[in-house]
Amino acid sequence: MSSEITTPATIPARIRSFIRRQGRLTQGQQHALSHHWDKYCLDPQAVYDFAEVFGRVAPIIVEIGFGNGDSLAKMAAANPDTDYIGIEVHRPGVGHLMMLLDLQGLSNVRIYCHDAIDILEHKLPDASLAGVHLFFPDPWPKKKHHKRRIVRPSFIALLLKKLKVGGYFHAATDWENYAESMLEVLSADSGLINSSETGDYCPRPEYRPLTKFEQRGLRLGHGVWDLIFTKR
Repeated sequence: MSSEITTPATIPARIRSFIRRQGRLTQGQQHALSHHWDKYCLDPQAVYDFAEVFGRVAPIIVEIGFGNGDSLAKMAAANPDTDYIGIEVHRPGVGHLMMLLDLQGLSNVRIYCHDAIDILEHKLPDASLAGVHLFFPDPWPKKKHHKRRIVRPSFIALLLKKLKVGGYFHAATDWENYAESMLEVLSADSGLINSSETGDYCPRPEYRPLTKFEQRGLRLGHGVWDLIFTKR
């Protein structure tokens, strides 16, 4: 019986769906990063019992790539009985969200400043999540870059491991081509049920806040597509 040893050279490199565009920190963001990191941010190298982290047992929703955190803070404030884990690689956005959490006294949000796939794979228990949000991910519009889009079959398989039965995945995008691609990938997985009554896209649910960028786009006639799929 022969065995094959996989060496680092033979392991395929993970395709990253993001670029670290750190940008310039404002004074407020830097203050938040310096003074509130230990309160709100989780160590990507540690393993947590989230009931201990939040001090209770409650539904947990993960948001991948929360941007500046405005929408996540609004959802957390509107749903105090739900706990949220936000994942974002850009420090200015992390700092901005911590400013909002501190200003509003919100205790139901924790943050990973790290690669979302790594966190999902290694730090979140299987069958533990009530929902996963992916709002306006990088669309990678050039065809040669479509392979970098986060929503692909391997990502859906990972979601199905982490979602509870009845848990949901909600994606939103303002790129129609990406919406069509996500719909195709999500619809192809037998472990998911489309929540759309028409078998394609859903109206924006009330729990997803309308961003300023989105409002401006809608006024200009740009489309936004919401996809909500539930684990069987």
